[in-house]
Amino acid sequence: MTLLNLEFLSYPEISTYKMSDHTHSQLTLDSLRNTSIYKAVILIILFSSIAFSFLVWLIYYQNGIEYSSTVIARLPALNATLNGISTVLLLFGYYYVIQRRYDLHIKFMIGAFVSSALFLTSYIIYHTFQGHTPFEGTGPIRSVYFFILISHIVLSALVVPLVLSSFYFSLSGKFKIHKKVSRFTFPIWLYVSVTGVMIFLILNSY
Repeated sequence: MTLLNLEFLSYPEISTYKMSDHTHSQLTLDSLRNTSIYKAVILIILFSSIAFSFLVWLIYYQNGIEYSSTVIARLPALNATLNGISTVLLLFGYYYVIQRRYDLHIKFMIGAFVSSALFLTSYIIYHTFQGHTPFEGTGPIRSVYFFILISHIVLSALVVPLVLSSFYFSLSGKFKIHKKVSRFTFPIWLYVSVTGVMIFLILNSY
């Protein structure tokens, strides 16, 4: 899936979809409709920057806390599972927007958001105790792993503001802007979710 040619991600024009007033009210939130784009974007960028900076500090500069809990040790498997669930929900969400089933589309996308939020919570808990996890593999797999890891980290920094922006534009009724932003959000979010599972599998194997 290339990020350069995004024509295949042309979401159907939501403005052509005949929504009843009841359906429209279900897909939007009045509080977000009354929030200016400028204010929303500033808040999203500020929150995303703080969140990413915190994660970098937590993983690479915080030494971890000694623990004996088997629950903490099992969190990486849970994290991979949540990433896998997010992947499936994202694909269903994309399928239903192509089918113009916007009611199901938003439900699956909210599900993917919740799954990703749970992953982030579990990820923070794990690295609070574990700290940085070094990769001990050697040979060609080491180059493969670090390529996946670095691309995953870089795109993870982008996916948070993109996801939040996509939800803001959708739930505020700004569907045309939502469509444009989502052309980038969907492949990046999908890539981050898939590579999250791959990183766990490679680390677990070595």
